[in-house]
Amino acid sequence: MKLASRSFSDGGVIPGRCAFAAKAPVGHVRLSQNLNPELHWSDVPAGTRSLVLLCTDADAPSPKPADVNTEGAILSPKLPRGEFVHWVMVDMPPTTTGIAEGACGSGITPGGKRQPDGPEGSRQGINDYTAWFAGDKDMGGPYFGYDGPCPPWNDSIPHHYTFQLLAVDLERCPVDGEFTAAQVRKALDGHILASAAIGGRYALNPLIRLR
Repeated sequence: MKLASRSFSDGGVIPGRCAFAAKAPVGHVRLSQNLNPELHWSDVPAGTRSLVLLCTDADAPSPKPADVNTEGAILSPKLPRGEFVHWVMVDMPPTTTGIAEGACGSGITPGGKRQPDGPEGSRQGINDYTAWFAGDKDMGGPYFGYDGPCPPWNDSIPHHYTFQLLAVDLERCPVDGEFTAAQVRKALDGHILASAAIGGRYALNPLIRLR
C-alpha cells in the first residue's frame, strides 16, 4: 500500500495553511487555516473492509512543561517526549482513494468541531487538543477530527508528524463516542492487513530553519 500527499513531500515541511498555528510577523504565532492536507493512496490489499487514518506528533513534550510558550524560556531538546494525536478517523470505505486538502478540516472552532466532514460512512474520534485545552474557558471541549500542528513556539527542536493509513479486515471499528487513537489501536489488534505512512516536519520557533 502506498500513501502520498500533494500538500507536502514525504519528509518535507508541512505548509502553514495545514497547521493550527503559523509564525506571525508580530508576536509569536497566529491562528492558521488549519486545513487537513491532501492525501491519496493506492494498492489497498484484497480483503480490506475499511480504512483507518491517524496523524500523530512524535515530539510533544510530555508531560506538558510549566514553561511551555513562556517568554524568555526555551524548551530543552532533552525533555521527555511523547505522542500528540492530531487526527483519528475510522470506517472509511475501502474504495476511498484520497482526501482533498481542506475536505475534512478547515478553520479553528473554539471548543472543538463536533461533526467534522469526512468520507461517507467514516467516523472521527477526538484528538489531543481535547486534553491540551482542558479547563480553558474559551477553548476547552472535545476536539473531533483534524486539528493541525501547533508545536510550542519556544521549543528548541522541530516536530515530526506522521500520517498513517491502515487497511483493516473490519467494516466497523468497535469504538464509539469520544474514542481515541489508543482505543482504535487496541480495537484493531490482529485486524490490520497493511499500512503506509508519510511524514512531515513543522516548527514555530523562528530560530528553527526548516528546509
